[in-house]
Amino acid sequence: MLVMILEDDSWIADLLKQIVLSLRPGCQVVCLDSVSAALQEWQQRPADVVISDWNLPDGPGTRLLEQVRRDNSSTPLVVITGRSDRASVLAVRALKISAFISKPFQAAHVAASLETLLPPDIDGQPLRVSDAQDDLLAHLHSLSGSELQLPLKAHVRDRLLQSFKGEPIDLRKLASEWQHDPALSGRLLGVANSSAYNPGGKPCSNLLEALHKLGANNSLNLAMGLALRQSSALENPMLSLFAQAHLDSTEQLIERSTSLARQCAMDPAPFHCAALLHRMGELCVLYQAQVWQDSGQSFSEDQLMQALDQFSGPFAISIKAQWHLPMHLRELIGACYSLPSSNVKRENILMRLAACELNSADDSPELARLRRLAGLA
Repeated sequence: MLVMILEDDSWIADLLKQIVLSLRPGCQVVCLDSVSAALQEWQQRPADVVISDWNLPDGPGTRLLEQVRRDNSSTPLVVITGRSDRASVLAVRALKISAFISKPFQAAHVAASLETLLPPDIDGQPLRVSDAQDDLLAHLHSLSGSELQLPLKAHVRDRLLQSFKGEPIDLRKLASEWQHDPALSGRLLGVANSSAYNPGGKPCSNLLEALHKLGANNSLNLAMGLALRQSSALENPMLSLFAQAHLDSTEQLIERSTSLARQCAMDPAPFHCAALLHRMGELCVLYQAQVWQDSGQSFSEDQLMQALDQFSGPFAISIKAQWHLPMHLRELIGACYSLPSSNVKRENILMRLAACELNSADDSPELARLRRLAGLA
């Protein structure tokens, strides 16, 4: 089964894709961002279901739907639109639209609607990792930047999936847990700083700013999309143990760095976010190792240690770029590990001091130097 999604907002398109795959894991989904590309794709590979936004940069999505109806009278058509007036509905009545999804939408409601429209999944299971790669290191080396993810904390993922299935959820309580989840905080920061949501504006450097920019409903949809995307949980005991150690270190650094920030009358929020994300490379390697194992492959402890050593740094660099993290936040994250000799920013000095206080003896010369630079001697 093939499902076509025509949507120029890449974040909404990805959410819709994850919803479809959660309902029909064996289907193929193609996402397109222009009417012209969708028309060409339809001529080459007619889809079994078409989901289209109404307004696209190169014209109305109804151009695609009209072509689909000329070729096939029974293909389910779903329209995504901010228009809910009667005139708009009547304007496309002849196309026999199967369902209208009004923006802003809730992921659970979209899933309920699509469940009745998607044909039965008869194509089998989703594709597995290629058997051509015979070890974990080769697999990690082959990954593109768009494939890199951090694992959601298990309880956060479970609660999001419960909400997706229609169970009631306290959004305020859930949001309070998100600030301790690197994957979710990074995801929302990435969307809030993207050109679609922050065209030329002030960059977001912490989760609270991102939530305000995106809004509650949009933030919840994006969080659900991430939960649906993550087909693997860290069930391998060794991976889980490593991940917990890294998460514990982030909490310790959050506590110390935000305490120093308050002591110096500075905003603690960027320090919290930088500390939360400073182990993103390691967490990404661990998640990809679990995906590798879930595909039927195996790895040794030595291979995992090599993977962490070789890929944590490059993966972190790639993720920071992918998430559009602002430069001052990247500098704060970098200060967790080292401080350039030319640095004069007090924020970075404080972050470096917090990291050293957790890892150095209290009487070390480096700590004394950093305290002087921070004005805390």
